[in-house]
Amino acid sequence: MDTMNKAPAKIHADIRDMSFERGLKELESIVSRLERGDVELEESISIYERGEALKDHCDRLLKQAEAKVEKLTFAADGTPKGTEPFDAE
Repeated sequence: MDTMNKAPAKIHADIRDMSFERGLKELESIVSRLERGDVELEESISIYERGEALKDHCDRLLKQAEAKVEKLTFAADGTPKGTEPFDAE
């Protein structure tokens, strides 16, 4: 069973270098195919697993991007004084 768990990582190794936009587009395509129901069971399982890998990859890239976003801080007179991490909440 351990070899089965390691196989998806090797199969989906190309995802590691994908841009967020490309990964999201492929994920949307997979969801669409699964929702239509015109995919055989074995292929459904395979593309579902790829979709999970794409979702994880896109989540990771999004978190990295959010960590890089900063907001400007201003002094009382309105002049920029620096930056601080952006907190969306």
